[in-house]
Amino acid sequence: MKLNNNHIYIIGNGVIGKALAVALTLNGRKTTIIRGSIDNQPATIEKIQVEIENKTLDAEVLVSSLSNFESLDGIILLTNKSFGNTVLADKLKDLTGKSPIVFLQNGLHIENSFIDKDFDQLYRCVLLATSEFLESSKVRFKLVAPSPIGIIKGSNEILQEIVDILDTDLFSFRYENDIQTIIWKKVISNCVFNSICPLLETDNGIFQRNDEVLQIAKTVIAECLSAVKEYGIDLTMEVVLENILAISKMSDGQKISTYQDILNKRETEIETMNLAIAGSAILKGNIAVPVTAMLGQLVKIKSEISRN
Repeated sequence: MKLNNNHIYIIGNGVIGKALAVALTLNGRKTTIIRGSIDNQPATIEKIQVEIENKTLDAEVLVSSLSNFESLDGIILLTNKSFGNTVLADKLKDLTGKSPIVFLQNGLHIENSFIDKDFDQLYRCVLLATSEFLESSKVRFKLVAPSPIGIIKGSNEILQEIVDILDTDLFSFRYENDIQTIIWKKVISNCVFNSICPLLETDNGIFQRNDEVLQIAKTVIAECLSAVKEYGIDLTMEVVLENILAISKMSDGQKISTYQDILNKRETEIETMNLAIAGSAILKGNIAVPVTAMLGQLVKIKSEISRN
């Protein structure tokens, strides 16, 4: 089986969606952004700018909504917030046919709604990049490393084709056989960054700058690893901590997505991070993750307060 159409549909017009759309458009790929939560709006052309290192790149990208399409024939990339996946799975079921869906989202079990709806081609990407808004159509983007993509449900042939189509110098991707281990490593890192940084109201670089904060991070990692082991995933404190410190160094001065969401009075994805880890721990025999769970609950409350 091969892809019939290389048209790329990016669902979600946030910082990652915008950066990816520019990278793909400048690489000659036919790319459309679809607003994840806004329907019945006419299509428009948006000039998007991406600041990367010491240069600014820009491209004009078509931005539309799902109601403007009778079908989506191509590659569908989900960069929307994962808490919208249940509703999105319902909307996409009759639109996508055999088109592969790639999740470029944070969190555990974010594919479940699509698995339950029996979608044929599901692939998971673990983003190793950070991005933040500078203006409504301008984002700052940092690539940490090529982002791995693996199979949830699908074929090696299609996965390789997806990687070949998406990979660019600006926003790079790679094929990954063991995506589950990388998902768990990223989720643990998310539990650290997306809870501690918003609560301290600080940037990602705090873990390399402050030993006391780093010790809290180590506590969260240790708790999460106790749950991960019960799922047969082989991860160590050294591996996860090295990843966190690398991200902290690479994105020093940049705000994590959950902190950006709270500042902008938007709902966060903390349910698929700290609170998902807590739920997974309970399922495996009431493993204790009290600090991880408490930090997640505090972020949830902080987010709710910011929106009231």
